[in-house]
Amino acid sequence: MDLSLLDHAFMRHALAAGALAGVACSVAGVFAVLMRLTFIGVCLAHAAFAGGLAALAFGLPSLPAALAASMVSALVIGPLADKGEISPDTAVGVVFSAMIGVAVLCMGLMPGPKTEALNLFWGSILTVRMADVWLLAGVAGTAVLGVALFFKEIQAVACHRAVAAAVGIPATAVFYAILVQTGMTVTACLPSVGGLLVYSLLVSPAAAAYQLTYSLWRMFVLAGLFGAASGVGGVLLAWYLDVPAGAAVVLLSCALFLLAAWFSPKRRRTGSRP
Repeated sequence: MDLSLLDHAFMRHALAAGALAGVACSVAGVFAVLMRLTFIGVCLAHAAFAGGLAALAFGLPSLPAALAASMVSALVIGPLADKGEISPDTAVGVVFSAMIGVAVLCMGLMPGPKTEALNLFWGSILTVRMADVWLLAGVAGTAVLGVALFFKEIQAVACHRAVAAAVGIPATAVFYAILVQTGMTVTACLPSVGGLLVYSLLVSPAAAAYQLTYSLWRMFVLAGLFGAASGVGGVLLAWYLDVPAGAAVVLLSCALFLLAAWFSPKRRRTGSRP
């Protein structure tokens, strides 16, 4: 393999960002897959996008506003589902609709070219700065540390939130923490993966890991490996094949899912039933 690509600072940044984004998204994706909240990635991505657009419309830094909007949306979804006695998926749909409206409104209010706004939507992993890499490192590290410290509580809430609450686990607090972590992850990935493509990186590695194991701990490990492989592999494919990096990352993550589904022991067991 030609390692001359490492001579370029932008490629070193892109490879690091791809690996870190893959790990961070995969950890959040495990929660989304197990709790059947895969749509939450789309919702929080559009919330972050709407926050970033609102900041740009008023001449403010986009990333802090994107983070704030994503956090607020994450914290609204939980109470809306709990107090409104609706499913979390329905709450996600309501917040998603509101964020789409805000994003379109802000896009219409922005004067001049929309280049910076579209960069938030599509991302550009080949132009990430070292500050973006450090942000991803912080988010990925927080996610991994949180899983390691509170694994039993997370396992109980992810499997059955009501039962976890009945045995004394602070299920609501854990659930809200999961939503906040997902929001942080999505926002941190905006400069590199973009609001549109981050959904695939959130879901596909975790879904692939789910196909290969019955152990939650192994699922986290496999999802992280698949996510990092998708991020790094996508950047390498973009370098050698001269294709868009974001699309390469997403398509590689989808390909890994298809391979995992094909070789899944769960698939063989299901197929063997009369």
